[in-house]
Amino acid sequence: MNRFIKPMEFFIFWSRWLQAPLYLGLIAAQGVYVYQFMHELIHLISKAGELGEAEVMLIVLGLIDVVMIANLLIMVIIGGYETFVSRLDLEGHPDQPEWLSHVNAGVLKVKLAIALISISSIHLLRTFINAAQVADRVVITQIAIHASFLLSAIAIAYTDKLMMQTLAMPHPSKH
Repeated sequence: MNRFIKPMEFFIFWSRWLQAPLYLGLIAAQGVYVYQFMHELIHLISKAGELGEAEVMLIVLGLIDVVMIANLLIMVIIGGYETFVSRLDLEGHPDQPEWLSHVNAGVLKVKLAIALISISSIHLLRTFINAAQVADRVVITQIAIHASFLLSAIAIAYTDKLMMQTLAMPHPSKH
């Protein structure tokens, strides 16, 4: 039986590498966001004297939105790879992100939830600034989605806290 189990276990453990192309795809998506950011920035700079305050604010919020999504992508790419595929050999590297030293699946979920709330907040702010051109139904839907993100983040953080407390509790001896 062990003759079959060991190779199967090795294969199952090896299968984590199937995620590597997914992270490479997210890096390509990051490139698209860099292009979009530069395109919007050039538009903002070239039309600087022609745009009103609200238009400038909407474009800047769009730029912030792109940056926040790019930050989310970095957290997923680096944190996900480190957590689920393989350790990154970055010990002592001067550019190692501070958060990477204590990342695990729970921390990553909480960070992602907070990033989604931040992105949702930017979208909501853009909607409020442009409220005259947005249907009430859209505003209400965006508020409901934002509230769902908030409640989900609280639930994830609370669940993670409970799990950490459970892991920290002394376990009774089996003797």
